[in-house]
Amino acid sequence: MLIINSTIITWGKPNEILHNHAIRISDSIIQDIGFQKDLLEKYSTDEILDAKGQFLMPGLICAHTHFYGAFSRGMNIHGSAPADFPEILQKLWWPLDQSLTNEDIKYSSLVSMVDAIKHGTTTLFDHHASPNSISGSLDIIEEAFRDTGLRGVVCYEVTDRGGYGKADEGIAENVRMIQKVNNNKVFDNKVSATFGLHASLTISEETLKKCRSVLPDNFGIHIHVAEHSVDEYDSIIKTGLRVIDRLDKHELLGENSIVVHGVHMDMREIAQVVETKTWVTHQPRSNMNNAVGMADIDSMIRMGVKVCMGNDGFSNAMWDEWRTCYLAHKLWNQDPRRMNGSSVIDLAVYNNSDLATHFFNGSRIGKIEIGAKADLILVDYTPITEVSTGNLPWQILFGFRDSMVTTTIVDGKLLMKDRQLVFLDEQKISSTACELSKEVWKRYERQF
Repeated sequence: MLIINSTIITWGKPNEILHNHAIRISDSIIQDIGFQKDLLEKYSTDEILDAKGQFLMPGLICAHTHFYGAFSRGMNIHGSAPADFPEILQKLWWPLDQSLTNEDIKYSSLVSMVDAIKHGTTTLFDHHASPNSISGSLDIIEEAFRDTGLRGVVCYEVTDRGGYGKADEGIAENVRMIQKVNNNKVFDNKVSATFGLHASLTISEETLKKCRSVLPDNFGIHIHVAEHSVDEYDSIIKTGLRVIDRLDKHELLGENSIVVHGVHMDMREIAQVVETKTWVTHQPRSNMNNAVGMADIDSMIRMGVKVCMGNDGFSNAMWDEWRTCYLAHKLWNQDPRRMNGSSVIDLAVYNNSDLATHFFNGSRIGKIEIGAKADLILVDYTPITEVSTGNLPWQILFGFRDSMVTTTIVDGKLLMKDRQLVFLDEQKISSTACELSKEVWKRYERQF
């Protein structure tokens, strides 16, 4: 397929905005980029996708999400409003995830993925929990990825809050899926896996030792870290160590591991993250909603931390997360100079691209270049001022809206064209999810 009549944003280094160019997709990758007239002559028999003047750019990437949280939308939290983050866990998330069945896992994943397709998010790192439906849960999410055509990384969040038996079941689920991914023939490089852990505050030393003992070579963990100060103090009381020190003691950090949030990490912990080449993900909308504070992302960037951007289960409209990141740090620090627009691009584009590429065996994701995966979106943006590589971050932050995504392509396959899903029945998926959510809410209420 040739994509013609677009303005191409490559997100290369240096970034380029290409006019009068076309790209050719073949066998799931970008095979050629060149002047449009040349490629039309060279590939005269190819199928044509006419962008009609839209912007063509790599699909968006979400480095941390929770599909299972979809059924919380509009739900009445039992009792008085939670006063802090520990109460949010106890009153909302833990009773909710204990209310999920296999069918709920399937449809909360599907509605989240439909949301992602419609908003141009093509790769997602999911962090799953369903304590009463653990075994096989990752197969359900993997199947949803294949059914929707999106690219994703799955894991199950191991925790002791349901006892050692359920912790062991979660460990086994992670190991089983990692082994399945290692077998790779089934996945065609569309779904990968890592080893999920909930957070230090719900994991015992015994369980951490078990996780380390079974963690396959060349795989790491995906874990919430220091989202709230309670996580740090719990770790200190249990072990005399802060959270990152504790994970490092168990040799769970490294280039294959992702730590989420890091709001309350101290400077030594941040240095350890750098030294171990561990990835960090930032979710500002969630941090604001939970009132847990804001990590010093500017300092992390200066120290060399590989900071990426996720959404923690908020909508998969990732430009909303970009804007929140840009604005929230200015307010939090009472300084309009904080969180430069270029820094947002470093997190959400370049670091997310490197993260996704790393987790998919070096197949370049998140750039338009020859040999990169053909994960692409078309954006119907009509600029009212000149767009250049120098001002592009601010054009996106102040001008792009998620409703402007008209076409979504993953692995060279059209998932949405002209704002219409190509092969998914959104109405059926949404209506089924709505009916299922009613029963989830009833099971949630019965726990109080």
